Amino acid sequence: MSHPSPFSAPSALSAVAARLRAAGCVFAEDEARLMLSAARDPGELAAMAERRAGGLPLEHVLGWAEFRGLRIAVEPGVFVPRRRTEFLARRAAALAGRRRGAVVLDLCCGSGAVGAAVAAAVEGVELYAADVDPAAVRCARRNLAAAGGRVYEGDLYAPLPAALRGRVDVLLANAPYVPTGEMGLLPAEAREHEPPGALDGGPDGLGVQRRVIEEAPRWLAPDGCLLVETGGHQATRTAEAVTRAGLVPRTAVCEELYATVVVGAPAGAPAGDGDGPRQD
Repeated sequence: MSHPSPFSAPSALSAVAARLRAAGCVFAEDEARLMLSAARDPGELAAMAERRAGGLPLEHVLGWAEFRGLRIAVEPGVFVPRRRTEFLARRAAALAGRRRGAVVLDLCCGSGAVGAAVAAAVEGVELYAADVDPAAVRCARRNLAAAGGRVYEGDLYAPLPAALRGRVDVLLANAPYVPTGEMGLLPAEAREHEPPGALDGGPDGLGVQRRVIEEAPRWLAPDGCLLVETGGHQATRTAEAVTRAGLVPRTAVCEELYATVVVGAPAGAPAGDGDGPRQD
C-alpha cells in the first residue's frame, strides 16, 4: 500500500503557503505548490521557503522559469525571462519557420530562453547565441544543448565566428532597455537579484540596442530580419536606429503581454507574421 508523500500533504502546503504569505508573496499557494513539487526532502523544502520569503525570485529558488511552455534553467544572479518576451519569441519563430534550416542568432541571450523557444517551435534551425555574462552563458548552454545551439561568451557580436557574417536569417535581441535613471523603480527582486548589465540600457535605455542594430546588417542574410524588444515609449527611437542602419522598421505591439518588438528588414522582405496590431 503506497503512502502519500509528505510534500503532497495539505499540512505541508498550508505551512509553506503561510510562510510565503507572511512575507508578502501575492501568489503564496501557487508558489508553495511549485516548491512542494521540486523539493526532495523536508529540509530542502524549508530552505526553499526561507529563500523565497527573503526575497529571492521564485525562479531562482526553483532553478527554472517557465517560458513558452518550456522549463528554462536559471541560476541565482541570472536574468529571469519575462512573459512579455514570449511575443519576441513568437514573432521570431514565425519568421524562422518560413525557410528550411533557418540560421537564428539570439544576442544578449541571457538564459537562452528565446532561442530555446524558437528552436522548439521550428524544426531544424541552426541556432547561435551570445551573452557577456558567464553565468548566463552557463545556463544558455544547458538550455540550448538539446537544440544543438552554439553559445558564445563575449560582448555582442565580438565572440561570434566570422563565418556567420551575412548568413543570419533571424537576428533577435532582448538587450537591456531600462534607462539608468529608472533602475531604482524596478521591483526589488530585479534590482537585488538580477545583473544590472541585463537591465540597465544607459541614459535613455537604448545604448546597447543601438550597438546591436548598427552592426546587424553585416550579419544578416540578404533577406534576413532583425527583431528587437523595446519599451512602448521607446519604440520610435528604436525604429529610428533601425532606419539609420539601412533597414525598414515595423513596430509590432501585443497589448495582452504589454510587449513591443521593432522588426528591421530589407525593403521587400517579410517583417512579421500578422500577429497583433502594428504601427508602421
